[in-house]
Amino acid sequence: MRDHEPAIRRFFEAYQARMNDALKAPPQVDIKKALAAFARYFVGSSPRGVSGGRNGWLLRFMIPRGYAFYRKIGTERMEVRALKVTPLDDFHAMAKTSWWSSYRKKSGERVEIEFDNIYLLRIPDGGAPEIFAYITGDEQQVLKDHGLV
Repeated sequence: MRDHEPAIRRFFEAYQARMNDALKAPPQVDIKKALAAFARYFVGSSPRGVSGGRNGWLLRFMIPRGYAFYRKIGTERMEVRALKVTPLDDFHAMAKTSWWSSYRKKSGERVEIEFDNIYLLRIPDGGAPEIFAYITGDEQQVLKDHGLV
């Protein structure tokens, strides 16, 4: 089986860097590279349900809005603190990421949150990894529990 772990590590380093660039003031949003991180079709699952989407004009519209939401709630930084890659076959892998995130409330209080996400990636022959599915916790509830939304 092919060893895609180095490419997947680079993928998440770039994913993290794009997120943090988009959180800066002024934000630097690279929509083209953000879109390239996802397969033509992808699915997400959380305790709130399952949804699917097409990598197209709607996602292109939603990416800057998503980053704007994170800036609005005071997100300052997100980092992948741990990454475990499980090869599935020559063209697919699962990546479990442990994220750390830092927020500043309007009161000035700083909040740190850790969470895990699971990503299913397709690695085309000679191509870069792309997310075709992800599994998350209940992000909205966690943000609410910390007084961020």
